[in-house]
Amino acid sequence: MKEKEAKWVVEGLVTEGHPSGMFRVQLDNGARVLGYISGKIRRKAIRIMQGDRVQIELSHYDLTKGRIIYRLPPPPIPKPKDSEDDSED
Repeated sequence: MKEKEAKWVVEGLVTEGHPSGMFRVQLDNGARVLGYISGKIRRKAIRIMQGDRVQIELSHYDLTKGRIIYRLPPPPIPKPKDSEDDSED
């Protein structure tokens, strides 16, 4: 039995939304690819919007299209510094 080929998993930023669950994704290496939602994300009704960071799975044969397999959580918002801690009496 033939083994499945390994896919490349890379991260990127969703820049545009297209109909039918297609998205334009700007990868961290600068390349732009067309990504479509995987079946699990579609079944779980996970919303992907412009500005979201995602993991996308690329095939070795066609590096212009890929499958979005995971929506990454947003980065934590840094807390503002207290002005009371900075004051010296």
